[in-house]
Amino acid sequence: MSAELLNGTRLAKRIRSQIRQQLKKLTFTPGLAVVQVGDDPASSLYIKHKQRDCEKVHFHSEVHRLPADVSQSALIQHIEDLNTRADIHGMLVQMPLPDEIDKEAVIDNISPAKDADGLNPVNLGNLLINREGVTPCTPTGIIRLIELSGEEIEGKHAVCIGRSPLVGKPVGLMLLNRNATVTYCHSRTPDLADQARKADLLIVAIGKSEFITADMVKPGATVIDVGINHINGRAVGDVKFEEVKEVAGFITPVPGGVGPMTRAMLLENTLKLAIGG
Repeated sequence: MSAELLNGTRLAKRIRSQIRQQLKKLTFTPGLAVVQVGDDPASSLYIKHKQRDCEKVHFHSEVHRLPADVSQSALIQHIEDLNTRADIHGMLVQMPLPDEIDKEAVIDNISPAKDADGLNPVNLGNLLINREGVTPCTPTGIIRLIELSGEEIEGKHAVCIGRSPLVGKPVGLMLLNRNATVTYCHSRTPDLADQARKADLLIVAIGKSEFITADMVKPGATVIDVGINHINGRAVGDVKFEEVKEVAGFITPVPGGVGPMTRAMLLENTLKLAIGG
């Protein structure tokens, strides 16, 4: 029997509805600012989606477009100016940045109290000590998708394939905070397939199209595919979906799985920052 789909598009719509209900209790409008350096087409498309999401929940949103040759000091000054604005409750800097700009230095200068992406070292540090506040959007969306399945996280063996600070590391910590046993796998893991087969919860964020095949998945496992790769004009994940869905218990589609949840969590983070919680 095929796996049950974890529909991120449907869950994200439900979350936006909940946010609109919460806004009725506020006397102000939450504001989100996105800073873009240059005019990378993919970044511009992502930002357009974020703007539309803000419109759907009646947030105030701003896009600050800076030239591709902006200096690092000028970019950081722009961020510091946004840090002081009372009408902007959350902000993010759209990645990627030009090679000559230190991405970590830029993120360091986003106030933890306005860090809508949850990537400032203070917010990541709180995640490490199980004092979760604003958490990274994609990992948070993954947790919500697992909860949607009705499967308990506590006591499960979770395997994270990928160790990036954006997805792999923080989602592993969030699973650990919920009493899962967590294994991290990466390009230097010996016998990665054997590790993957042990997973009750398999989180795949390795950036290789259709890398995970059916023989690498434990029957009945929950499989979360974070990857999005464009092959011959279509989007595919890091999981060979048609094969794996015949083995897994739950699986996320690509597109329509993790992606919509990442954007929904950005809205949720902005609301959390706006109300100071």
